[in-house]
Parts: sequence; C-alpha cells; structure tokens
Amino acid sequence: MLQSMTGFGAAQGRCDGVEYSVEMRAVNHRYLKVSVKLPEIWSSAEADIENLLRSKLHRGSIGLSVRMRISDEQAAYTVNTEALKKYIDQLKGLKSDAGENLSIDLAVLLNMPGVCNPPQMDDLRERTCGELMDLINQAIDHLLEMRAREGQAVQDDLLAQCDQVESSLGVVGARSPQVTEDYHKRLCERVEGLIGTARIDIDRDYLAREVAVFADRCDINEEISRQNGHLRQFRETCSSDQPVGRKLDFIAQEMLREANTIASKANDSEIARAVVDMKTAVDRIKEQVQNVL
Repeated sequence: MLQSMTGFGAAQGRCDGVEYSVEMRAVNHRYLKVSVKLPEIWSSAEADIENLLRSKLHRGSIGLSVRMRISDEQAAYTVNTEALKKYIDQLKGLKSDAGENLSIDLAVLLNMPGVCNPPQMDDLRERTCGELMDLINQAIDHLLEMRAREGQAVQDDLLAQCDQVESSLGVVGARSPQVTEDYHKRLCERVEGLIGTARIDIDRDYLAREVAVFADRCDINEEISRQNGHLRQFRETCSSDQPVGRKLDFIAQEMLREANTIASKANDSEIARAVVDMKTAVDRIKEQVQNVL
C-alpha cells in the first residue's frame, strides 16, 4: 500500500516533574530532509535523534520540535550564599564611609556574577532520556499512521485514473483498425472523382502502396501494447510496501509519452478525443505521485 509524504504526529508525557511535548510535521520533498529543534540541554542528543528519524522515515521534509516544561522546584536557580555575603560585606564597608545615604538593593545583588547559579540539568537529562525517546517514537508512529491513511486515499485516486486511461485506450484500440479503412475509402472516392472528371488513369498498384504507407505510418498497435504494459506495471507497483514514489513518477512519464505518440500518429478525430481524456488522467496521475513516498 502506498504512503503519502505529508503527515503529522505528536506525543506528550511527564517524567520526574518534566513535561515533554513532541510534534512532527512532514511535507513533500524529493529526498529526505530532517530538521530538529530541541531545548538547549538536549543539543548533544540532536545527532542521535536525527539518526532515529532517518532510520524510520525514507523521504520528505521532516520537522521535529521538542518542548519541555520543568517543575518550579527543579527550575529554581541556586543562590551562592558565600558569594552574596562577600558582596554585602564589601558594601557595608562602603556604607560606613558614605554614611546613611548608601542603601543595599538585594535584587541588584542577586544579578551580580556568581550569586545565582542555574540548575544543573545533566542529571535531569539522564533521568528523562528514555521517556523522551519513547515520546519521539510515538510521534513517529502517529506520523506513519497518518501517512498510511492519506496514502490509501491517494492510491484509490491513482487506480481510478488508471481505469480512465485504460478505458480511453480501449476506445483507441477499437477505433484504430477503422482509420486505415476510412482512409482507403476516401482515397478511392477521390481517385474515382478524378478519373471521372479529368479522365486520368491511376495505377491501382500505386493506390494500394499509398494506402499501405498510410497504414504503416498510422499503426499504433505497438504504442497501445506498451501503454497496457505501463498500466499493468503501475498497478503492481502501487501494491508494494516499499517507497515507490519515484518509480511511479517515471512510469507516469512513460504513459504520457505513449499518449503523445498515439495522438501524433493516429490522424483521427475520435482517437484524438480519446487521447485528450487519456492525457487528462495521466496528468492527474503525475500530480498525485508527487505526494507518494
């Protein structure tokens, strides 16, 4: 079954007081392009997360973002009381010289270098690493599920367009033998008219050769056979479990090539109308396979 390249997946969880939110988005891209946005404390794990994505996702532009919210007690900065006391002692010495006009603002002191230290996140990262990777795997699974659902809809449409191409090809195949007969009939009528009015004698063998040349030039049996082969290969490829988007795109190009050749060789208005319907369906196929993984 086909898979679409577009999709969305998300997962949320909480571990050791840390709330994680993972979101993934995938859109069309010729190759695999991965973009990862992580909190600063997880920057060292970016390569491992990217490798995980590349092992499970084969094509498309993939964007993953991770957000985290730490509980208040774990997010609190630590006050270096020794450094704070040192600052206060120094200010007290200045106060004795400046008199009572000098005031000490504690808020300003807390912003001084070395007074407030950020929380240590190494232990927190190690404790919650497994939980985060599980959430990322869950988001990938949700993304793949959405890709599969959309892929089924795309496959149904592609097979319906193949049926339209086959139907138009049937009209072409049924009409093709009649084209030569109609040309022979018209040519004979014109020749009879010329003979009757201008009394011109035309070699019947020459007439037969002219019809044979026209029949050979307008013969589209080979193109019809190849088009049927492309349709058969396209349907078989749609049933594959492997990424087949590029292969389907190539087959669609060949289908369009055969339709153009039939149109140029047929020299018949009814066949031309059937080819227009065929090319319309093939254009729809070419557009849709751009969404296929």
